[in-house]
Amino acid sequence: MTTPTLYEWAGGMPALERLTAAFYARVPADPLLGPVFAHMSPDHPAHVARFLAEVFGGPAEYSAGHGGHAAMLSHHLARRLTPAQRTRWVALLCETADAVGLPDDPEFRSAFVSYLEWGSRLAVINSQDGVTPVLDAPMPRWGWGEVGGPYQA
Repeated sequence: MTTPTLYEWAGGMPALERLTAAFYARVPADPLLGPVFAHMSPDHPAHVARFLAEVFGGPAEYSAGHGGHAAMLSHHLARRLTPAQRTRWVALLCETADAVGLPDDPEFRSAFVSYLEWGSRLAVINSQDGVTPVLDAPMPRWGWGEVGGPYQA
């Protein structure tokens, strides 16, 4: 028996598409997040679903079609995201995960939230003025809590 990826455990692309569609439907009404995503493309939820899918061990569609981790980092440049916006983004995404029925077992949620915390903190860092992100960093691959961080194969 093999251990499923986080992508598989979550329910694959349909589950991640449900998550991002529901999340971004809530964002415009949120006082902290609404302004950040005011000019969001209608395709944004699908792109984020593909990014999360790849990070969680699913198909590499985001890298193939949208430029991988470097592209995701570049979308945050000079956005000046605040710690309060980051915290709200994580909280709303977790609330939405509950609402759409993502698995709520402690092991999955621990790994899921771990990535949200790591990725959102990286987004805040790279959104500040004058930051030069490491654009050649590989796509993170998140799992069930392996030692060594997301970049270790």
